[in-house]
Amino acid sequence: MSIEENHFSDKVIVTNILNGNIQDFAFVVKNTEKLVAQIVGKLTTNEDDRKDLVQDIYLKVYQNLYSFQFKSKLSTWVANIAYNTTINYLQKKKIPIIEIAETIEDKYKLSENPELITIKTEAVGILNDELAKLPPLYKTLITLYHLEELPNKEISEITNLPEGTIKSYLYRARKILKDNINHHYKNEQL
Repeated sequence: MSIEENHFSDKVIVTNILNGNIQDFAFVVKNTEKLVAQIVGKLTTNEDDRKDLVQDIYLKVYQNLYSFQFKSKLSTWVANIAYNTTINYLQKKKIPIIEIAETIEDKYKLSENPELITIKTEAVGILNDELAKLPPLYKTLITLYHLEELPNKEISEITNLPEGTIKSYLYRARKILKDNINHHYKNEQL
């Protein structure tokens, strides 16, 4: 689907919702729930907080749909609301950030070979430990880029950071991870 077709379908959906067709909002929720869950789930630890945030996010989306200006994809706009709502919530409540262990393990299923399972489990554990040490913004950017596979432009629209800053932060986050993992293995060999 081209960008023009996507904006056309977004325009039709938004117009339908604004004209009272509530069923189309269910379509918006269905098409964005995975992305919203990734954003909220990577930043919060408490299941109740996650549920409250998701409800709050979709309430804000519905209430502010009239202000969507079609400058980005509708899903990007929803993700931006999810990101900002979650960050604001975390700042107010001072809630700790969750590790991304489950997502990495789900994304890269382990084989049946016991030796490979052990090696991969250890590697995932080390990676998760090092990811947990990253600042929340770096963790979020790593998640959006590597796990959600979003392009820098879309991440920029979600986080309100310039694309160059995102590239720089991703570079720094990867370098920190690489250095820390290398340091871990060097210490293990001693």
